[in-house]
Amino acid sequence: MLAAALVTAAALAAAPAGLLAHRAVRRARGAAALHIASPAGIDEQGFVRIGGIDQWISVRGEDRTNPVIVEIHGGPGAPNSIHTTRTRAWERHFTIVRWDMRGAGKTFGRGGPQGQGETTFDRLYEDALEVTRHAIERLRTDRVVLVANSYGSVFGLRLARNHPELYSAYVGTDQNIQSGGRDTTAHEGLLERLRAAGSTKRLAQVEAIGPDAHAWTPAQRATYAKLSAQSDPLTLDTIKKVVLGSMWLSPLHSLRDLRDFFRGQSFSERVTEGTAGLDDRADGTRFQIPFFIFQGELDVLTPTASARAFFEEVEAPVKHFAVIEGASHFASFRRPERFLELLLTHVRPAVAGAGRAARSAP
Repeated sequence: MLAAALVTAAALAAAPAGLLAHRAVRRARGAAALHIASPAGIDEQGFVRIGGIDQWISVRGEDRTNPVIVEIHGGPGAPNSIHTTRTRAWERHFTIVRWDMRGAGKTFGRGGPQGQGETTFDRLYEDALEVTRHAIERLRTDRVVLVANSYGSVFGLRLARNHPELYSAYVGTDQNIQSGGRDTTAHEGLLERLRAAGSTKRLAQVEAIGPDAHAWTPAQRATYAKLSAQSDPLTLDTIKKVVLGSMWLSPLHSLRDLRDFFRGQSFSERVTEGTAGLDDRADGTRFQIPFFIFQGELDVLTPTASARAFFEEVEAPVKHFAVIEGASHFASFRRPERFLELLLTHVRPAVAGAGRAARSAP
């Protein structure tokens, strides 16, 4: 929803010939960088039947005996697959499973709006479990590390809490905390930024939406997210340079795929109806697996203070909170080297021996 607020599929298609030529060169360079030559490596992209429809899944890594990460992307409707070149170094230490959710990206492009079936929070939650089990079976492991970012972390907390048999650790970034309407920190911060900027029209829009997220329609949620992003220079810069830049240069995405990315984001707004009444504290702060939050130091969309306050209440066998310095939202992709450092320093030791391949190789 945030990227779609800044650019349209039509604008991409109308790019001048010189820009398209530059894109072709950069994409070819990116494709070469993504090549995995290791005999122990894996590089698979394609459609898998999940929840009754074909859904796009990527599995990449240089050593299949490395810990497996299953990502739950945000948005809703904003796949992480566009960031594959930015996170290439992660694949030396982990096998990364990325999935375009029902209604998002290449999955949306495959079936179109009529081919997505039931597109609700509960249905996507069940899909996530099925994707996890697919990854476990495909990679001959017992459990996987769950990495969830932004809206995907709403799913992530519930998956980690309810299914410790599937996950060896939980890592949240751009961590979204559902508070049952009690925490209005982000809303108050947005009002403050708009007043300081003298943005009276946008201020009136936010005031009309109100602080009670329970009462928002999907369209109001999308508007609120757009205004939040546009009000913060660092977030806006990240969307332009990191999100849109990754999208434009991704060797895994054609111009048609980029069109489907934006269409999928608009289509997926409906998913937020399923989270209006959620309350993470009421659902429980006890986790049976190692629990980590790596949050952008300056995140205004999912405020770092709110994520830290929730983290302090968490009970887990191992837990750690860290900030990603100089980053706002999309912190793991703005500073992928810092995120990898945190994974290697804190997560990998916590899961050592857990979930490693115990079955015969495929």
